[in-house]
Amino acid sequence: MSEDSTQLGSSRAAIAGTVPVRRGFFRDSLPRGLALFLGAFSLLNLAGQLRSARFDANLWWIDVRAFPQPLADGWLLFSAFALVAYALRPPRSGWRRVVTILFVSLLVISSLFNSVVFYDLLLRKAISAALPVPLSLFVAAALAWILLDCCRPAPPPSPVPRLWPAVAVSLACLVAFPLAQMLCFGKTDYRRVADVAVVFGARTYADGRPSDALADRVRTACQLYRDGLTHKLLLSGGPGDGPVHETAAMKQLALKLGVQPEDIIIDEAGRNTQATVRNTEAIFADTHASRILVVSHFYHLPRIKMAYQRDGWDVYTVPARESYFLRQMPFFMAREVAALWVYYLRPLNAPPHPGMASG
Repeated sequence: MSEDSTQLGSSRAAIAGTVPVRRGFFRDSLPRGLALFLGAFSLLNLAGQLRSARFDANLWWIDVRAFPQPLADGWLLFSAFALVAYALRPPRSGWRRVVTILFVSLLVISSLFNSVVFYDLLLRKAISAALPVPLSLFVAAALAWILLDCCRPAPPPSPVPRLWPAVAVSLACLVAFPLAQMLCFGKTDYRRVADVAVVFGARTYADGRPSDALADRVRTACQLYRDGLTHKLLLSGGPGDGPVHETAAMKQLALKLGVQPEDIIIDEAGRNTQATVRNTEAIFADTHASRILVVSHFYHLPRIKMAYQRDGWDVYTVPARESYFLRQMPFFMAREVAALWVYYLRPLNAPPHPGMASG
């Protein structure tokens, strides 16, 4: 009996000393997956600037515009390397742990500062939000989770934990991140006095009636007009299901809601988001408009914002006030996840911007 107990105790001691402790999903895969996504996304943004001048979308997850551009880029570059290195092989040596903790701590502080700025704007009523939680707060929580894991005592030497669960988490972020953009950024109303409000088209039925989505967008823009925030509405859309063009249905509804005919500008070639962005930019230049409001549904606004920003226009987004929940909303949001990444990656297929190509 005593011999069996001794052997059992020795076996347990041997197992404790030689077999790595299973850290589990929340203590290993989740923080490593989050680090892999944020680090890889940051590196892609910085590398993409070599191909396209305005490719960098790091502003999507962290705002470092308070720093000089070279300093901000350098900080994000080293932070991205630290995050990816942590994801691939969690640090055990002292110097790696210190470096990782330092860069992640600075990212946490910056994200929390971004959140403070959001709530300051909210309290001053410079913005309004249906979901009063900024994306930067979620980013701060994710970074804090990574930081917590880095600050825990280093595990005993053991084989590197499997990478595929962390990769799975990172791939899940490809869906979760755009959805968070739609709910946090898209649901925030940045309305203010502007030269013109652009209304993006949506379906018009064969009998000429605007769809609920289109009517919601036009009604929201007309409210901006009645509130004196803009004196011009730019209605952009494509063909309807029948003979009535989307913009014709939009104009008819706008006139019923009190907009003067001379204050309506029509773009009939807005067949898709990129076409509307391209066409309206030309109208902005012709009319000398500089402060722009954009009206569409919340799930659409992050892609619109990015498309204008890539061309050098900083527009202010206003989510359409929904009369009721659209039955196809889950489909629209799922489709927008794919569309957002397509628009994001599109400049990589374009020729290098002037100054980047060698002679």
